[in-house]
Amino acid sequence: MFYLVGLGLFDEKDISLKGLECLRNVDKIYAEFFTSHLFGSSFDKIEELIGKKIEVLVRGEVEEEHVFIDEAKQLDVALITGGDPLIATTHSDFLVQCSKKGIDFEVIHASSILSSAPAISGLQGYKFGKVTTIPFPDYNFYPKSPYMAIEENLKSELHTLVLLDIQAHNNRYMTVNEGLEYLMSIKDDLDYDGLINEDSLAIGIARVGSSDVVVKAGKISSLIDFDFGGPLHCIVIPSKLHIVEAEYLVEIAGASRDILDDV
Repeated sequence: MFYLVGLGLFDEKDISLKGLECLRNVDKIYAEFFTSHLFGSSFDKIEELIGKKIEVLVRGEVEEEHVFIDEAKQLDVALITGGDPLIATTHSDFLVQCSKKGIDFEVIHASSILSSAPAISGLQGYKFGKVTTIPFPDYNFYPKSPYMAIEENLKSELHTLVLLDIQAHNNRYMTVNEGLEYLMSIKDDLDYDGLINEDSLAIGIARVGSSDVVVKAGKISSLIDFDFGGPLHCIVIPSKLHIVEAEYLVEIAGASRDILDDV
Protein backbone atom coordinates (compact mmCIF):
# COMPACT_ATOMS: atom_id res chain seq x y z
CA MET A 1 0.00 0.00 0.00
CA PHE A 2 1.24 3.48 -0.86
CA TYR A 3 0.23 6.48 1.26
CA LEU A 4 0.70 10.08 0.15
CA VAL A 5 0.49 12.24 3.27
CA GLY A 6 0.42 16.03 3.54
CA LEU A 7 2.06 17.72 6.53
CA GLY A 8 0.30 21.07 6.30
CA LEU A 9 1.71 24.57 6.27
CA PHE A 10 4.08 25.42 9.09
CA ASP A 11 5.05 22.87 11.73
CA GLU A 12 4.60 19.27 12.83
CA LYS A 13 1.38 20.17 14.66
CA ASP A 14 -0.33 20.73 11.30
CA ILE A 15 -0.33 16.99 10.57
CA SER A 16 -3.90 15.68 10.76
CA LEU A 17 -4.85 12.95 13.21
CA LYS A 18 -5.56 10.71 10.24
CA GLY A 19 -2.10 11.42 8.82
CA LEU A 20 -0.41 10.83 12.16
CA GLU A 21 -2.19 7.50 12.66
CA CYS A 22 -1.19 6.41 9.17
CA LEU A 23 2.47 7.32 9.63
CA ARG A 24 2.70 5.52 12.94
CA ASN A 25 1.45 2.31 11.35
CA VAL A 26 3.28 2.08 8.01
CA ASP A 27 6.44 0.04 7.49
CA LYS A 28 8.54 2.79 5.92
CA ILE A 29 8.38 6.57 5.59
CA TYR A 30 10.02 8.75 2.95
CA ALA A 31 9.96 12.54 2.78
CA GLU A 32 10.54 15.18 0.15
CA PHE A 33 10.91 18.82 1.11
CA PHE A 34 11.93 20.49 -2.14
CA THR A 35 8.36 21.43 -3.19
CA SER A 36 7.52 22.77 0.28
CA HIS A 37 9.15 23.18 3.67
CA LEU A 38 7.91 23.32 7.28
CA PHE A 39 9.76 26.33 8.66
CA GLY A 40 8.21 26.08 12.10
CA SER A 41 9.54 22.59 12.68
CA SER A 42 12.64 20.47 12.32
CA PHE A 43 13.18 17.05 10.87
CA ASP A 44 13.91 15.71 14.37
CA LYS A 45 10.61 17.03 15.72
CA ILE A 46 8.66 15.33 12.94
CA GLU A 47 10.45 12.04 13.63
CA GLU A 48 9.85 12.40 17.37
CA LEU A 49 6.12 13.01 16.86
CA ILE A 50 5.72 10.05 14.54
CA GLY A 51 8.05 7.80 16.50
CA LYS A 52 9.84 6.49 13.43
CA LYS A 53 12.85 7.19 11.26
CA ILE A 54 12.21 9.05 8.02
CA GLU A 55 14.36 8.85 4.90
CA VAL A 56 14.62 12.22 3.16
CA LEU A 57 14.86 12.02 -0.62
CA VAL A 58 16.60 14.39 -2.99
CA ARG A 59 14.76 15.64 -6.05
CA GLY A 60 16.15 13.03 -8.45
CA GLU A 61 15.11 10.18 -6.16
CA VAL A 62 11.56 11.52 -6.06
CA GLU A 63 11.08 12.44 -9.70
CA GLU A 64 13.15 9.74 -11.41
CA GLU A 65 13.88 6.68 -9.27
CA HIS A 66 10.52 6.14 -7.48
CA VAL A 67 11.95 3.47 -5.14
CA PHE A 68 9.12 4.07 -2.68
CA ILE A 69 6.52 2.98 -5.24
CA ASP A 70 8.22 -0.33 -6.00
CA GLU A 71 8.57 -1.02 -2.26
CA ALA A 72 4.82 -0.42 -1.84
CA LYS A 73 4.21 -3.69 -3.70
CA GLN A 74 5.30 -5.57 -0.56
CA LEU A 75 5.21 -2.99 2.25
CA ASP A 76 3.04 -0.17 3.56
CA VAL A 77 5.03 2.86 2.43
CA ALA A 78 4.31 6.55 3.00
CA LEU A 79 5.69 9.61 1.25
CA ILE A 80 5.27 12.83 3.25
CA THR A 81 5.43 16.35 1.91
CA GLY A 82 4.63 19.86 3.08
CA GLY A 83 1.26 21.40 2.31
CA ASP A 84 -1.37 19.33 0.53
CA PRO A 85 0.28 16.39 -1.26
CA LEU A 86 -1.54 16.68 -4.58
CA ILE A 87 -0.86 20.36 -5.25
CA ALA A 88 2.45 19.40 -6.88
CA THR A 89 1.79 17.61 -10.18
CA THR A 90 4.83 15.42 -9.49
CA HIS A 91 2.87 13.74 -6.73
CA SER A 92 -0.25 13.05 -8.77
CA ASP A 93 1.94 11.11 -11.18
CA PHE A 94 2.81 8.72 -8.35
CA LEU A 95 -0.84 7.69 -8.11
CA VAL A 96 -0.93 7.06 -11.84
CA GLN A 97 2.11 4.79 -11.50
CA CYS A 98 0.50 2.94 -8.59
CA SER A 99 -2.64 2.35 -10.64
CA LYS A 100 -0.63 0.99 -13.57
CA LYS A 101 1.31 -1.37 -11.28
CA GLY A 102 -1.74 -2.55 -9.34
CA ILE A 103 -0.65 -0.94 -6.07
CA ASP A 104 -3.36 0.29 -3.72
CA PHE A 105 -2.96 3.89 -2.57
CA GLU A 106 -4.51 6.45 -0.26
CA VAL A 107 -4.14 10.23 -0.10
CA ILE A 108 -4.31 12.05 3.23
CA HIS A 109 -4.83 15.74 2.59
CA ALA A 110 -3.63 18.74 4.60
CA SER A 111 -3.80 22.54 4.57
CA SER A 112 -2.44 24.25 1.46
CA ILE A 113 -1.14 27.68 0.58
CA LEU A 114 -3.62 27.72 -2.30
CA SER A 115 -6.53 27.97 0.13
CA SER A 116 -4.90 29.45 3.24
CA ALA A 117 -3.26 32.49 1.63
CA PRO A 118 -6.45 33.70 -0.13
CA ALA A 119 -8.35 33.09 3.11
CA ILE A 120 -5.97 35.05 5.37
CA SER A 121 -5.84 37.86 2.80
CA GLY A 122 -9.50 38.55 3.59
CA LEU A 123 -10.53 38.36 -0.05
CA GLN A 124 -13.40 36.22 -1.29
CA GLY A 125 -12.07 32.89 -2.51
CA TYR A 126 -14.38 32.52 -5.50
CA LYS A 127 -13.06 35.82 -6.92
CA PHE A 128 -9.54 34.48 -7.50
CA GLY A 129 -8.34 33.74 -11.01
CA LYS A 130 -5.28 31.93 -12.32
CA VAL A 131 -2.47 31.33 -9.83
CA THR A 132 0.99 32.36 -11.00
CA THR A 133 4.55 31.89 -9.72
CA ILE A 134 7.47 34.30 -9.85
CA PRO A 135 10.75 32.43 -10.44
CA PHE A 136 14.22 33.45 -9.45
CA PRO A 137 15.66 35.05 -12.61
CA ASP A 138 18.66 33.43 -14.19
CA TYR A 139 20.89 33.97 -17.19
CA ASN A 140 18.63 34.57 -20.18
CA PHE A 141 15.60 33.61 -18.05
CA TYR A 142 13.29 36.43 -16.99
CA PRO A 143 9.75 35.42 -18.02
CA LYS A 144 7.02 38.04 -18.22
CA SER A 145 4.29 35.43 -17.71
CA PRO A 146 3.65 36.25 -14.01
CA TYR A 147 2.90 39.88 -14.86
CA MET A 148 0.72 38.86 -17.81
CA ALA A 149 -1.25 36.40 -15.69
CA ILE A 150 -2.02 39.12 -13.15
CA GLU A 151 -3.11 41.49 -15.93
CA GLU A 152 -5.46 38.88 -17.40
CA ASN A 153 -7.02 38.32 -14.00
CA LEU A 154 -7.43 42.06 -13.44
CA LYS A 155 -9.19 42.43 -16.80
CA SER A 156 -11.73 39.87 -15.57
CA GLU A 157 -11.96 41.55 -12.13
CA LEU A 158 -10.31 38.56 -10.46
CA HIS A 159 -7.77 38.54 -7.64
CA THR A 160 -4.39 36.82 -8.12
CA LEU A 161 -2.42 34.60 -5.77
CA VAL A 162 1.26 34.96 -6.62
CA LEU A 163 3.50 32.17 -5.34
CA LEU A 164 7.22 32.87 -4.91
CA ASP A 165 10.07 30.63 -5.97
CA ILE A 166 11.51 28.03 -3.59
CA GLN A 167 14.98 26.58 -4.05
CA ALA A 168 15.20 24.50 -0.90
CA HIS A 169 18.40 22.75 -2.01
CA ASN A 170 20.11 26.16 -2.04
CA ASN A 171 18.29 27.42 1.09
CA ARG A 172 16.89 30.18 -1.09
CA TYR A 173 13.33 31.45 -0.70
CA MET A 174 11.99 34.44 -2.59
CA THR A 175 10.65 37.29 -0.46
CA VAL A 176 7.64 39.52 -1.06
CA ASN A 177 10.09 42.34 -1.72
CA GLU A 178 11.94 40.40 -4.42
CA GLY A 179 8.66 39.34 -6.01
CA LEU A 180 7.38 42.91 -6.20
CA GLU A 181 10.71 44.12 -7.58
CA TYR A 182 10.43 41.42 -10.25
CA LEU A 183 6.96 42.64 -11.27
CA MET A 184 8.11 46.27 -11.41
CA SER A 185 11.09 45.26 -13.54
CA ILE A 186 8.71 43.59 -16.01
CA LYS A 187 6.52 46.69 -15.98
CA ASP A 188 9.52 48.85 -16.92
CA ASP A 189 10.26 46.58 -19.89
CA LEU A 190 6.75 46.77 -21.38
CA ASP A 191 6.08 48.85 -24.48
CA TYR A 192 2.70 49.90 -23.05
CA ASP A 193 1.28 51.12 -19.74
CA GLY A 194 0.71 48.00 -17.71
CA LEU A 195 -2.13 47.52 -15.27
CA ILE A 196 0.25 46.89 -12.36
CA ASN A 197 2.55 49.69 -11.20
CA GLU A 198 4.00 51.23 -8.04
CA ASP A 199 0.60 52.63 -7.06
CA SER A 200 -1.20 49.28 -7.37
CA LEU A 201 -2.61 47.68 -4.25
CA ALA A 202 -0.88 44.49 -3.14
CA ILE A 203 -0.94 42.20 -0.12
CA GLY A 204 2.24 40.64 1.21
CA ILE A 205 1.80 37.49 3.28
CA ALA A 206 4.44 35.68 5.33
CA ARG A 207 4.43 32.45 7.35
CA VAL A 208 0.83 31.37 6.81
CA GLY A 209 -0.22 28.88 9.47
CA SER A 210 2.13 30.23 12.13
CA SER A 211 1.38 32.33 15.21
CA ASP A 212 3.41 35.22 13.75
CA VAL A 213 1.78 35.33 10.32
CA VAL A 214 2.11 38.71 8.62
CA VAL A 215 -0.58 40.11 6.32
CA LYS A 216 0.29 43.60 5.08
CA ALA A 217 -1.64 45.54 2.41
CA GLY A 218 -0.62 48.73 0.68
CA LYS A 219 0.72 50.25 -2.50
CA ILE A 220 3.54 48.29 -4.08
CA SER A 221 5.81 51.29 -3.57
CA SER A 222 5.35 51.04 0.21
CA LEU A 223 5.47 47.24 0.47
CA ILE A 224 8.61 46.83 -1.59
CA ASP A 225 10.78 47.91 1.39
CA PHE A 226 8.63 46.45 4.17
CA ASP A 227 10.28 43.81 6.39
CA PHE A 228 8.11 40.68 6.24
CA GLY A 229 10.54 38.57 8.25
CA GLY A 230 11.42 34.96 7.54
CA PRO A 231 9.98 32.63 4.88
CA LEU A 232 7.77 31.43 3.36
CA HIS A 233 6.24 34.44 1.56
CA CYS A 234 3.58 34.98 -1.10
CA ILE A 235 1.75 37.91 -2.68
CA VAL A 236 -1.88 38.64 -3.48
CA ILE A 237 -2.78 41.26 -6.10
CA PRO A 238 -6.41 42.30 -5.51
CA SER A 239 -8.82 43.28 -8.24
CA LYS A 240 -12.00 45.26 -7.62
CA LEU A 241 -12.87 45.05 -3.93
CA HIS A 242 -16.16 44.38 -2.19
CA ILE A 243 -16.75 46.65 0.82
CA VAL A 244 -16.25 43.70 3.20
CA GLU A 245 -12.90 42.88 1.57
CA ALA A 246 -11.80 46.52 1.74
CA GLU A 247 -12.73 46.83 5.43
CA TYR A 248 -10.72 43.68 6.21
CA LEU A 249 -7.65 45.05 4.44
CA VAL A 250 -7.93 48.31 6.39
CA GLU A 251 -8.57 46.82 9.82
CA ILE A 252 -6.51 43.62 9.64
CA ALA A 253 -3.84 44.26 6.98
CA GLY A 254 -3.13 47.94 7.64
CA ALA A 255 -4.22 49.30 4.26
CA SER A 256 -4.95 52.99 3.86
CA ARG A 257 -8.57 53.93 4.45
CA ASP A 258 -8.47 55.52 1.00
CA ILE A 259 -9.31 52.14 -0.52
CA LEU A 260 -12.79 52.42 1.03
CA ASP A 261 -13.51 55.33 -1.31
CA ASP A 262 -13.16 53.08 -4.36
CA VAL A 263 -15.78 50.47 -3.41
